[in-house]
Amino acid sequence: MDPATIGYIASAIVILLLAIRIPIAYAIGGVAVVAIFIVFATRTGTFMPERALWTTLSLAFSSSFDLVHSYDLSMIPLFIALGHVAYKAGITTEIYEAARVWLVRLPGGVAIASVAGCGGFSAISGSSIACASTMGRICTPEMLKLNYDPRLATASVAAGGTLGSLIPPSVLFIIYGIFTESSISELFMAGFLPGVLSMLGYALVIVLWVRRSPEIAPVPDKTFSMKEKVQAAIRSWPAVFLFTVVIGGIYGGVFTATEAAALSLLFAVLLGFMRGFIKLNDIIPMLRDTMATTGAIFFIAACAKIFVSLIALTGLSNSLVSALGDANIGPWMFIALVCVIYLVLGMFLDPVGIMVLTLPLMIPMVESYDMNLIWFGVVIVKLLEIGLITPPVGLNVFVLASVLEEKVEIGQIFAGLWRFLAIDIVVLALLVMIPAISLVLPMSMN
Repeated sequence: MDPATIGYIASAIVILLLAIRIPIAYAIGGVAVVAIFIVFATRTGTFMPERALWTTLSLAFSSSFDLVHSYDLSMIPLFIALGHVAYKAGITTEIYEAARVWLVRLPGGVAIASVAGCGGFSAISGSSIACASTMGRICTPEMLKLNYDPRLATASVAAGGTLGSLIPPSVLFIIYGIFTESSISELFMAGFLPGVLSMLGYALVIVLWVRRSPEIAPVPDKTFSMKEKVQAAIRSWPAVFLFTVVIGGIYGGVFTATEAAALSLLFAVLLGFMRGFIKLNDIIPMLRDTMATTGAIFFIAACAKIFVSLIALTGLSNSLVSALGDANIGPWMFIALVCVIYLVLGMFLDPVGIMVLTLPLMIPMVESYDMNLIWFGVVIVKLLEIGLITPPVGLNVFVLASVLEEKVEIGQIFAGLWRFLAIDIVVLALLVMIPAISLVLPMSMN
């Protein structure tokens, strides 16, 4: 059997396994190992399994070993740990409180503050799901207490939580950078302006929604003096400092993204101990949560790397590029197809799984069109961000619902999200049509 045919059959089997809800790591890793074995066993024209066993095991081990020992990958547990520590140290809560104090008297002000808080948390943790979980505990109960419409109270946090995918640091950008061999520092900078644009878009949605239906966001009677507002702003200085370390340090070339993660984590831990918010007995639970999340990501990435080896071995990517050339599909049609594929996959799969499944096939085609990989990475991450709140399986929605312990029905959350999805599509269109939004900061670094 032709190696490319084996590659196509393996890819089809992976999609079938995912459709019946087999975990992504087991699907791509298991299928890849079996397919590699078949390729080596049939190379001579006859089936000789005795020649394929050790070669297959060696290739699978070396592929996953090289990935797990990647220096860039080490920043993932650092940023994940930073998110846990920042929450425990009260840093993330202070971001939201500062925004709430300043915006509470505005129509929909607490919802806008929630989006701003999500943006601030994203600039620390790098995880959309962690952002939705953490800010859901802080923001949504406060809005429900103020008699906000449950749709607005939940949808604003679910949408705001997706900002963790774009606003640096982002775990998705790290994985994309490793698989495409792109500069992670440049990817971080490329995601900054699109992240801010998305955050402003969400705020605009809230303003327009509340202006049309004022009853969904009653203005509270409580007011804050200028002194209280200034004090709240001052208390949020740790978050500003951490953001400056990550963005300013990387943009200024002072240190790498990994070094920024390590320094930020060290600062957050020391601040937590100095404030008395973190005790010695808090270390083990935070380490356990960090290791669980990191282990899951590393396992998926390692299995994906084996799948990449299969694609290289079978020449599947070259076959797809040739087929694309024969079909005479232009770059804009290709981007449109990519958007459709990722939006559909985002309805059913988690972002990390989508990325590791598709990137090995997508990147050769992107390079064949001579597209900028940094810009393409931003478009991909934005698509994955949209998938986090897209029915029927919007991960942020289900995370938020679990945090609220069914105080708000999942259907109500989705009912409020279509407005935010609409602005996401607008932002996506701008990012596709105006690459400069993504590339202006990375280009200025060179």
